[in-house]
Amino acid sequence: MRRAVLWIAALLAVVGAVTTYALHVQPGWYVRLRYPLAYASVIRAHAVHYHLDPAVVASVVYVESRFSPDTTSRAGAVGLMQLLPSTAQGIADRTGGHRFRPVDLLDPEINVRYGCWYLEHLRQHFDSRPDALALALAAYNAGQGPVDRWVQATPAGLSVVIRYPETAAYVQDVLATAELYRRGYGL
Repeated sequence: MRRAVLWIAALLAVVGAVTTYALHVQPGWYVRLRYPLAYASVIRAHAVHYHLDPAVVASVVYVESRFSPDTTSRAGAVGLMQLLPSTAQGIADRTGGHRFRPVDLLDPEINVRYGCWYLEHLRQHFDSRPDALALALAAYNAGQGPVDRWVQATPAGLSVVIRYPETAAYVQDVLATAELYRRGYGL
């Protein structure tokens, strides 16, 4: 009986040490376990086509939907990259998708294609700023209007302050998760 207790204690100590190591160091195997990557070929293809970092796109998908293509938000955003049907309709109109229907956003290929187009469009909009990617992510989350106002209110040479705490957290989360996707999957 005493030997069994010692074995259990030793096993718990090893599990505790491995868990502590994994949470602190976040090695590749832990990242792949904790942060799944579904639709990798779709994400890579559209990220490359729209000149985006595939790790950032994978991170947006993870943060927005946890790779669940049928996710719908309270605001009505749909799919992997959580696009509003009105935003998607605008993207379809600009890119030749004349037969777009909101249900199309449930298709991972269409959703990621439109999401990548939109993210690149936002990045180009803020391209004159050194923090263009962070601003594009903020606009992806909060809308372009508020971010444009924040940019206009910021003196030249200073970093734009993201004034919505939820949006600031979103940008930090996406950028930190993107680094994990780069490390864990070589994106």
